[in-house]
Amino acid sequence: MDKRPKYIQVSSPLEFSRLVCALERIPRVSFLHEHEGTKVLSVQMDLLKERPIVYYAPIENVGHYLCYGFKAGNEESSIVNSTSDSACLYSPIVKIKTLPDTLKAEANNGEAKYHPIELEDLASLAKLSYGFEEAPFPLFAFPYKGKWLLGVFMNFNEEGDSYFCHVVLDENPEKPFLKYATHNGSQPSFVANPIEHGYSYIKIIKLKETHPLVSYDQLQS
Repeated sequence: MDKRPKYIQVSSPLEFSRLVCALERIPRVSFLHEHEGTKVLSVQMDLLKERPIVYYAPIENVGHYLCYGFKAGNEESSIVNSTSDSACLYSPIVKIKTLPDTLKAEANNGEAKYHPIELEDLASLAKLSYGFEEAPFPLFAFPYKGKWLLGVFMNFNEEGDSYFCHVVLDENPEKPFLKYATHNGSQPSFVANPIEHGYSYIKIIKLKETHPLVSYDQLQS
């Protein structure tokens, strides 16, 4: 089985910034390199049967840091050369001159897939996202047959199968965070930022297209 990376595009540089910076104790490192003739920032987020799963966004400007923060309650992202604003989070950008062949994408018709598990509601999805780590796993959102799938990619043991645990939404979840509380019985809701105290938050990352590695023929509905 091919173990070269699978590259999956997020819908914008802002989505990528949220992926590597938002709600992280320490922002992840971003890698700058060429992919299909375009400069991109990328980060590996998973392994699927030993194959790296890499998410990326094309960019136009080049600098030393990816800066992420909020202004008047709204997300902002830019590429900068210094970390001078203490109110922001910064992902260091590592520039790769030339990718070795083992890190280049290659089409593979026999590639492994995530097995889908549909959950009953957003509360179940929030609980599962918080089930294994101090910081919750990101939720990924993408369109599928007129609906939107929102879920988390995970495996329950290192050598077993990987799963996409998700809910089906009737429309695009336009706000980038899921707000969740364990103390008051309230239902999770989509919000624009994670600044209200007393709640937990999970970031949502929107893909440019339908995720290519979910086994959709196993969906029950």
